[in-house]
Amino acid sequence: MNGLVSNKQITRTQTTWIAYILLAVYAYFLNILGPITPFLSAELNLSYTISSLHFSAFAVGILAVGMVGNILIRHTGRQRALSIGAIGLGFGALLLTVGRSPFVTIGASFLMGCVGSLILAVVPVLLSDEHGEMRAVAISEANVLSSLVSAFAALLVGWFAGLIIGWRSALILVAVISIGLGVRFNHPFRSEKVQRSPLQLRSPLPLIYWLYWIALVLAVAIEFCMVFWSADYMERELGMLRSSAAQTVSLFLAGMITGRLLSSWILRYLEAHIIVLASCLLGLLSFIIYWRAENALVGMIGLVLTGFFVSCLYPLLLSIAIGSAKGNTIQAGARATLASGTAILILPLVLGCLADLIGLRGAFVVVAVLYVALLLMVLIATKMPSGQPGDDKNYPTG
Repeated sequence: MNGLVSNKQITRTQTTWIAYILLAVYAYFLNILGPITPFLSAELNLSYTISSLHFSAFAVGILAVGMVGNILIRHTGRQRALSIGAIGLGFGALLLTVGRSPFVTIGASFLMGCVGSLILAVVPVLLSDEHGEMRAVAISEANVLSSLVSAFAALLVGWFAGLIIGWRSALILVAVISIGLGVRFNHPFRSEKVQRSPLQLRSPLPLIYWLYWIALVLAVAIEFCMVFWSADYMERELGMLRSSAAQTVSLFLAGMITGRLLSSWILRYLEAHIIVLASCLLGLLSFIIYWRAENALVGMIGLVLTGFFVSCLYPLLLSIAIGSAKGNTIQAGARATLASGTAILILPLVLGCLADLIGLRGAFVVVAVLYVALLLMVLIATKMPSGQPGDDKNYPTG
């Protein structure tokens, strides 16, 4: 295998676009937690550790979906699950805006993660079954749109914070949109396409899937350590104003948008595992530039580059993992959600606790360690007999 693939085109259906839009709404709320953290911390007088519990609570909700979401999705159907997720996200966000204690705001984050993450579980499966061996391109494109919308989250928080309506308006605006989408899509937009045999539903996921699952945990951990803590880092370590520091998260997300756009095009010519390995190496170097910066300008350059190279890791590893599941895509999608929840629950909290002890700059060593572990895991997975990502096209997807 030479790492090259033939140039193919993707056909975007109505189902494709609905999946893209709902995943973007989900990504908006997930990524807005980082930019609003400095404001919540200041208003409620929260420590690093307590602040990080907002992300952790969201992650516990993701874990719940990862463990039992496949049962609910099979019972309600994918389309109804997407509707429930969108409505739950919106109501959770509204609760977050009215909370005046960490108990309420952390509880709101949990609600958003618990219900909203049905979207995270369904969308990759929907796109995988809809597009077959072009799943990597579809999932990458979905994440391009998600990154674009997430960048607006950081910008809106900083912008609204300078206005009389306040930073909470960035939550309220999209919460209303999310609830409206949930109501709109409550009626089936298409018939369920894929029917699984009882044997397929009961079959365990193969070992190669779990190796890539671990890689997913590491990749998501890197991404959200950066999303959650980069605003605080730019303010406290590099001396930026709080509102400006909140907006710098959009630089990281802008890098992710650019990287995902480029990777979705490169995927037509190179296999996913080649792109993943290169991104791991270059991403580690970019993070070191950001981490060791002594001024805000260098820090922002490092932040953009880190976002650029980390961007493709989640969608490509997710595509590879689902493709290795031998057709058991619903279970694979739910367990992949469990990977995201595990990463978001543990690593930002670990970094926050460590920052309380040794400072935020020292605590960011966690991200460098994650990069090294990720590179090693991907190398191990690709050396396995069924570990070549190009082999995923041999597994049935519908």
